[in-house]
Amino acid sequence: MDSVSNSEETYDLGYQPSQSSLDQNDQSSSSPTADEATRLSMQSGYSFCRTNSDISAFSEPTDDNSSSFSEAPSPLYWPGMKSPKAPVLSRLGMQQNNHVLDDEPETEDLELDMMKERFSKLLLGQDMSGSGKGVSTAVSISNSITNLYASIFGQHLRLEPLHSDKKLMWKREMNCFLSICDYIVEFAPALQDLQDGTAVEVMCSRPRSDISMNLPALRKLDALLLEILDSFEETEFWYAEQGSMSGKSTRSGSFRRIPALQRKEEKWWLPVPCVPSGGLSEKSRKHLRNKRDCANQIHKAANALNNSILAEMEIPDLYMASLPKSGKAIVGDTVYRYMCSGDKFTPDLLLNCLNLSSEHEALELADKIEASMYTWRRKACSMTHSKSSWDMVKDFMSDIDRTDKNHILAERAESLLFCLKQRYPELSQTSLDASKIQHNRDVGKAILESYSRVLEGLAFNVVAWIEDVLFVDKTTRNQDQ
Repeated sequence: MDSVSNSEETYDLGYQPSQSSLDQNDQSSSSPTADEATRLSMQSGYSFCRTNSDISAFSEPTDDNSSSFSEAPSPLYWPGMKSPKAPVLSRLGMQQNNHVLDDEPETEDLELDMMKERFSKLLLGQDMSGSGKGVSTAVSISNSITNLYASIFGQHLRLEPLHSDKKLMWKREMNCFLSICDYIVEFAPALQDLQDGTAVEVMCSRPRSDISMNLPALRKLDALLLEILDSFEETEFWYAEQGSMSGKSTRSGSFRRIPALQRKEEKWWLPVPCVPSGGLSEKSRKHLRNKRDCANQIHKAANALNNSILAEMEIPDLYMASLPKSGKAIVGDTVYRYMCSGDKFTPDLLLNCLNLSSEHEALELADKIEASMYTWRRKACSMTHSKSSWDMVKDFMSDIDRTDKNHILAERAESLLFCLKQRYPELSQTSLDASKIQHNRDVGKAILESYSRVLEGLAFNVVAWIEDVLFVDKTTRNQDQ
């Protein structure tokens, strides 16, 4: 009777006995059989629902009726769980299996704890108080991908392979973030044949079109960038920190002066590439040019994907409400007069006349041009329709008179903005882009935008690193002549 009471006490606590404990109790005549224990456990009010993966947020619930409890593994054998303490096990009449996790290295436990912490912050919306005042899920995922990129590639400033631990961490955590896209679907009509041969139309789920098109391309670009870095494992050049030179260098003064011509003063922390006294070999230069062209194409592809995703995001109402009523007041008299003069408009000529001297000035001009563009579009729509919200602007753009002055100014502002971004490819996000990301609620677009943005930045850095090495090599060979 004592054993029966102990078993019932165990069930009341919500635990299910393992198969080994059932076999031991089966040897006693006063203990219930395995079938009776199963029946008692199914009658109990506590039934722990398992998931298909270690991360419950991205797993589908299992069907409790699909298999019996006797076929399910014991909680002690669930992956990633630590064994209970010995006093608890002895009180519950269970045996401790010390051999389950003894072979796992301690680093895996640390990585698991780190993953738990990051996903907790993700679900909490970065509000650790848990009061629900955090950001939306889309913004939280976007920030998480950005922070992951900064932690992995933030200190990687050289043209060399990524450390194996960081590469593994990048792939593992990005796979976790991208796995969310597996559950973002859309419904589409499809024909289904019944048993009697009748064809009926049903709604079937499929991956959302923008995700199925862009996500495989981004994964491919990611793999190509890592391959480019891996190809520089054995090189003829090396690096020295700014202000100090490597022992291999025979031109101690030249290497300090050469990068100053190539880089800006605020990037003093970047290491300086060094080459042999006679320069690089022809094979090495050919390899560098080839990888530079590949990285440049990857940068263009990632930039195009990011721009297309940002263009599909809805413009926040707060941004439209903050726009001035006059586009002329935004861009200034000089730019406005040039945009209004004559039938022909040349954006390159206007940018040459402005003589922008820094990226800050270029970004400020981009914000003004973009704001004036949407101001003129809103005015062009408001002349035909009474409502002036962005939804009305988007719906009735096809009905606008193409000869209207506001419409012409909006088109010229759009071409000027495109030319400005082409001239400054490393330009930061405009105020509109930042507002779209901040107020975005679409999780799928948030993942695609942040993923394409970090890949664009990595590709740009790879191109810059290769050009630094080629610049130093060219300058060194010219000095030897």
